[in-house]
Amino acid sequence: MKVLVTGGAGYIGSHVARELVRRGHRVVLYDNLCTGHRNLAAGFELIVGDIRDSEKLAPILRDVDAVMHFAAFIEVGESVAHPQKYFENNARGSLSLLNSVLDAGVRRFIYSSTAAVYGVPTDVPISETAPRQPVNPYGHSKLFVENVLEACGVAHDLNFVSLRYFNAAGADESGEIGEMHEPETHLIPSILLAAAGLRPEIQIFGQDYPTPDGTCVRDFIHVNDLAAAHVLALDYLAAGGKSCALNLGTGKGHSVREVLRTAEAVTGCKLPKRFLPRRPGDPPVLVADSSRARQVLEWVPTRSLEDIVFTAWNWIQRSRQRLGEQSQFPLASFFPRPDVPAGEKPGGSGELSKSELR
Repeated sequence: MKVLVTGGAGYIGSHVARELVRRGHRVVLYDNLCTGHRNLAAGFELIVGDIRDSEKLAPILRDVDAVMHFAAFIEVGESVAHPQKYFENNARGSLSLLNSVLDAGVRRFIYSSTAAVYGVPTDVPISETAPRQPVNPYGHSKLFVENVLEACGVAHDLNFVSLRYFNAAGADESGEIGEMHEPETHLIPSILLAAAGLRPEIQIFGQDYPTPDGTCVRDFIHVNDLAAAHVLALDYLAAGGKSCALNLGTGKGHSVREVLRTAEAVTGCKLPKRFLPRRPGDPPVLVADSSRARQVLEWVPTRSLEDIVFTAWNWIQRSRQRLGEQSQFPLASFFPRPDVPAGEKPGGSGELSKSELR
């Protein structure tokens, strides 16, 4: 099949694009490069555009069999400070894209959702039947799109799968692509940036949670395991599967301290750390019940926490080797966007680099 990947120059979109090609599909990437990176799209047809540009999308959509939608702003804290930005892009932008998809007659749609739609869970592990009660604008914006998909599935015979990620992390085993956000706020890359000397310390929020070691517990899933689930979801829809929402996680939680120990073992570095008070709204434990995805898609995640950290570290090391030692800069500065003058921030709406709840 030919697949349009919105957000294909972002973290998860770029990994899914490579997995699609490995499985024999044809791929077109669509990204406005607001926070995506051209180097993550290397080797693919990349169309630069906004998901709300229906005129630009129309001829592209007439030539594809399915759409995978990753375009979204992703930072929870930013969504609280600037909610309009998130509803404009994540909600309104996705609705505009979906209108274009339906107008073009495309009826297979895979949506990059998030465990943030659940909010603070009452039961762990979290199943798809748990109440969807987001606690921040980011989660609300993603839930809005899930609701729209459910309604359009009934009204317009749209076949979709909403994939709710837990903590996506790691990098492609080739070391050619990996996670790049600016600023980087996610745990594992933040730890490894400190190991690489690109950050002075690791900040740990809370050490008094009701968990075995007092730090938060999260379900970390390798980005390539996520990518495999997307391709299986496409196969599922092509075989006539019914629309559904599925959790993507390993079903096993790891504490912040455990992640730190793993990173120290992989990198051989003793990592500087500073403990800070808990952040409001951070649940002690977030772990997925992904049994439904295993059953429906016959999907089995195969990579461990050690694999996640190793591949992410390999990505950082290879990137530094390719682009030189610039330890005074954050990792994202190693990858200047050729369409943005040096020293300027990219503009526009619609970050085409979807990640996950952290």
